[in-house]
Amino acid sequence: MSNSMLYQGYAARIEFSSEDECFIGHIAGIKDVVGFHGETVSELKTAFEEAVNDYLEACKKIGKTPQKPYSGKLMLRIRPEIHAAVATAAELSGQSINQWAAEALNREANLLT
Repeated sequence: MSNSMLYQGYAARIEFSSEDECFIGHIAGIKDVVGFHGETVSELKTAFEEAVNDYLEACKKIGKTPQKPYSGKLMLRIRPEIHAAVATAAELSGQSINQWAAEALNREANLLT
């Protein structure tokens, strides 16, 4: 079971409000606050897509660059022995550390689709 959605590179965190008897979502990973809701999963999905589209259009109208959830750059602080093991695993697989780590992270995160 997932409590998130993905659309145009934006992810949403989804919760159920028993008080309001509906699903409530917020775009995650950006400082701007963008929320939406729906009574059914279908309504929620449509509302999320509309919220992203509205956010992008509003930014365009006011000349603001829309915030991107993530830059694609990730800096990790890990123990030296883990770093060495990663470097060795990457070399043995014929990949750079970045390629190897991206594949490993993708596999573990099970990218949202």
